[in-house]
Amino acid sequence: MTLAKPFLSDNAAAVHPRLWEAMHAADHPDNPYDGDSLSGELDARFTALFGRECAALWVATGTAANCLALATMCAPYGGVVCHREAHIEVDEGGAPGFYLHGAKLMLADGDGAKLTPEGIAAVIDPIRNDVHQIQPHAIAITQASEYGRSYSPAELAALGVFAKKRRLGLHMDGARFANAAAFLGGSAEDAARAASGSVDSLSFGFIKNGAMGAEAVVLFAPEAAMQVRYHRKRAGHLQCKGRYLAAQILAMLDGDLWIANAAHANAAAQEVAAGCGDRLLHPVEANELFVRLSEAERAALRAQDFAFYDWGANAARFVTAWNTRAQDAEALGRSIAAL
Repeated sequence: MTLAKPFLSDNAAAVHPRLWEAMHAADHPDNPYDGDSLSGELDARFTALFGRECAALWVATGTAANCLALATMCAPYGGVVCHREAHIEVDEGGAPGFYLHGAKLMLADGDGAKLTPEGIAAVIDPIRNDVHQIQPHAIAITQASEYGRSYSPAELAALGVFAKKRRLGLHMDGARFANAAAFLGGSAEDAARAASGSVDSLSFGFIKNGAMGAEAVVLFAPEAAMQVRYHRKRAGHLQCKGRYLAAQILAMLDGDLWIANAAHANAAAQEVAAGCGDRLLHPVEANELFVRLSEAERAALRAQDFAFYDWGANAARFVTAWNTRAQDAEALGRSIAAL
């Protein structure tokens, strides 16, 4: 089924033509697994992007990227603090427990699905420091959050200081990292505070932003890369023709296509938001909108061929993408305003 006016998910968007071209250009014999020339470029390209030495490995899914990174920080007898609405808790089918061999997710609260040092402390401070209770080993945050909120550089710096003080690893789920970076002005560094040491690892999302099937696990402690390589192989994510994943990632980085795509999606979201008024449940700081709508109002929008997800009994989620047409965003905004 073709979606006439698609706002269902950026996962449903088409692959950017430049990535098809890059994969076609990679369609020649090269070393297998990650020994090819394109995979060999990733460390240097991400080091230049973030202004800090790092290692980068491709994987095929965001779930794998998150879990492989967290496996370097958390032992099976430990815990990872995340928001109770975090993707790793709500939408990854128990994958963190599988990859981390039983480690526990410790659920915290925070406005807009964002964590704060105070919210994390409220979860971990009551834990006794003895073998009878699971000890926290890491923190996982999402940029942009599950409700489309972006962490500011100051917020990330505060979380980084807190994590270091408590000797906790800090992982960033960046499924929509590009959208957060575009919202914050186009800087990868501002969206991660990597050079200042705020985050230890990042799952850099490309699939929602125009890729076919490639995400990057970025490690700001490069010595952890070999550990991830072993985990990746054991988990069945070491692809024998990895050059096609590397080609997609490099094509997204070339000429800052990753930022241009995200900026387009964000602009489309703002166009829709202009028609939502006080129906918005959260500020629009990326490419997701959560809108208060009755069942009848949602039916009226679907009758106009708009595709989207219901979000509870009286709300809907709309997601824009790198290829959202301006006329569709404008039409959705007008239709919501007319309800």
